[in-house]
Amino acid sequence: MPRWKALPEELDPQIREFTSQLRRLVDRSGLSVASVADRTGYSKTSWERYLNGRLLAPKGAIVALAEVTGTNPVHLTTMWELAERAWSRSEMRHDMTMEAIRISQARAALSELAGPPSGGGGRSRGGAARPGVASPAGVSPSVPPQPTATDVRDAAGGTGTPGVNSWGVAAPDAVHPGAYGPGASAAGGYGPPPVAPSGRDGGSGRPAGRRRTATFLVGALGALVVVAAALYVTGTEDDRKKAQASPSPTVTKEAKLPPGVKCSGESCDGKDAEVMGCSGDLVTTASTATVGATTVEVRYSKVCGAAWGRITQATQGDAVEIAAGAFRQTDSVDAAGDTVTYTPMVPAGSATEAKACAVLAATGEKGCTE
Repeated sequence: MPRWKALPEELDPQIREFTSQLRRLVDRSGLSVASVADRTGYSKTSWERYLNGRLLAPKGAIVALAEVTGTNPVHLTTMWELAERAWSRSEMRHDMTMEAIRISQARAALSELAGPPSGGGGRSRGGAARPGVASPAGVSPSVPPQPTATDVRDAAGGTGTPGVNSWGVAAPDAVHPGAYGPGASAAGGYGPPPVAPSGRDGGSGRPAGRRRTATFLVGALGALVVVAAALYVTGTEDDRKKAQASPSPTVTKEAKLPPGVKCSGESCDGKDAEVMGCSGDLVTTASTATVGATTVEVRYSKVCGAAWGRITQATQGDAVEIAAGAFRQTDSVDAAGDTVTYTPMVPAGSATEAKACAVLAATGEKGCTE
């Protein structure tokens, strides 16, 4: 039975050549995949993916493999760079294909939801909105009755009379001479007009109550217009002052990540460090602890702003956990013979924010980094 599975047929030729070269290096060294994982610090599961063409190995793993097998890292990293470009092109083509599929599915779903158009001149399915409706309950705001032309003429006592303003309403002194007392003018304070003893106003031949109502309505309407204009001017002035006082906003630019790095901070939460390009040369071991024969580590990438936990010399069932603030991730050794595993990443502003713990399956013993 051959040691290696056949590579996928759709694999890019450059990636196929690079993966085949990795297989030859492992065969030449005489090491098993588990041994390569122990000596390079990358899990056995990851190396199986690398060597079967399902995932492109990160640059750090390639450098570590070169050291383990005694290969010149310069030549190997040159082949890796060519494979990395081919891998990026394949991912781009895949993303475009998936996007086209999603758009097609969305259009089909919308077409099914839309259904045939409703016929006739009746109301639409959602109901036509009624102008003036102030709330879903359908309560229309009340509008005060507006004065008619007859009311205005009655209030003015006819047209062409001296003292009539542009609204067609007589000034207070013109309608009720002396109503405000000696020396009072129309600009003075408003008060209730005197009531004529006969029940009619100034001998105009029309009821005084009707004239007072029209005058009050017109005055109230004018007052509302003045108040609205004052509020508009005040609001405009305040907006102008705020605009002058506040500095022009600066455009926030997303931090530019190095080539191959695909996440930073919270966008790395739950992601695989190797897949996101956060491992290799970009990672350091922030702290370690020993639990029985197992070593637990906090692995931290400053570029990615993320940390993850790793255990080595572990046995099947051993678990590792990483926590930083409210973020937490876990993983465990699932396959027999594996001795290394690591958790997905959690965002961490610094290495000291993260804490890793290991729990041994055989004894239940738990230990954590400081």
